[in-house]
Amino acid sequence: MGCEIVIATPGRLIDVLENCSLVLSRCTYVILDEADRMIDMGFEPDVQKILEHMPVSNQKPDTDEADNPEKMLANFESGKRKYHQTVVFTATMPPAVERLDRSYLRRLAVVYIGSSGKPHECVEQKVFLMSESEKKKLLAILEQGFDPPIIIFVSQKDCDALAKSLEKMGYNACTLHSGKGQEQLEFALSNLKAGSKDILVATDVAGHGIDIQDVFIIVNYDMAKNTEDYIHLIGCTGRAGKSGVAITFLTKEDSAVFYELKQAILESPVSSCLPKLASHPDAQHKPGTILTKKHQEETIFA
Repeated sequence: MGCEIVIATPGRLIDVLENCSLVLSRCTYVILDEADRMIDMGFEPDVQKILEHMPVSNQKPDTDEADNPEKMLANFESGKRKYHQTVVFTATMPPAVERLDRSYLRRLAVVYIGSSGKPHECVEQKVFLMSESEKKKLLAILEQGFDPPIIIFVSQKDCDALAKSLEKMGYNACTLHSGKGQEQLEFALSNLKAGSKDILVATDVAGHGIDIQDVFIIVNYDMAKNTEDYIHLIGCTGRAGKSGVAITFLTKEDSAVFYELKQAILESPVSSCLPKLASHPDAQHKPGTILTKKHQEETIFA
């Protein structure tokens, strides 16, 4: 019967293209959502393969004509050989995304909303440096009376166990992780949005492509492996011009991200860096850098 819009994951889209169930000869608009996440998960070859199926007959000219608004508007309204556009949405801009942009986008225009690759200015970042056994401080934080919904990000192994512990404490909690089926994921999200559940305990899968409105506080019970993922996760709060709070529990096992996390907090106008983190030896220089010591003046006695 045909369709006007196709929403797909890269692998399944390649399947229908190779089976000729779908052709892109009349496609005029391509959106790559969460491009950095797709490439981080190893989908760059798949994305390139999909873009190669786009027709070359309606590519925008790489000349000054592309900068003429009258000609571009006339082409848009004509409906015949309409130039196709490719739009990339990404929270961070790693080299792989830049390489993809240069390869497939003509007359590239970059639009920044907020600061690219940095936490939102409306999100107050708070960190607590502790041992693994001290993470039970989570309960004391929740007792401060934050309004739901609340999102708690954990590693896969802690997800269900923490949710059960919160349920025993009297909180209404649900879980979201890759081990659940699609129906279970949708049921958990709908319960949180409807207000029947107050807390969502989730892995980093919830930090990408899922929109839950009016989340004032998120808790990183387990710190992300890198600051790019951290930026994604705390971006679940402070949306649509509203303020938010991101609380992160750090242990010595997270020392590899101390330096970049410290920089992210220092650059925030509404956050203050924890003194223990600011003075921590692992937060003084970027991992992998070689420190050189200044030679002190020496006196040689013969």
